[in-house]
Amino acid sequence: MPAPSQRACFHRSERIETEIGYCQAVRSGNTLHVSGIAGEGSMDSAVRSVYERLRQTLTANGLSFADVVKENVYTTDLDAFIGAKEIRKDYYGSVLPAATWVQVQRLYLPSFVVEIELTAEYPRKK
Repeated sequence: MPAPSQRACFHRSERIETEIGYCQAVRSGNTLHVSGIAGEGSMDSAVRSVYERLRQTLTANGLSFADVVKENVYTTDLDAFIGAKEIRKDYYGSVLPAATWVQVQRLYLPSFVVEIELTAEYPRKK
């Protein structure tokens, strides 16, 4: 019988995350679910900021963008996000995830222009 799946919460900013009611990332078995990270300002600067913070969360959990299997993007301006797609490619390189990009009316704070969440898998041990 397999061992029960362990669940672990990772906080970037525990006080704020606890106040709102979420974990920045949750590991469940071999999967890391990364909560959406939002950015504000011009789309280019927001995209860079978000992917850098996503990289930090992945690294803190022993992963990289090569381990990401699914990406969900929520943006208030899909055309501007599409225009910044080359910035995104700098992080993924040639190992691309499944992805969904959606335009929304608004994000958690009205100043946010993009929010990105990820699902990554830990490599299986041989």
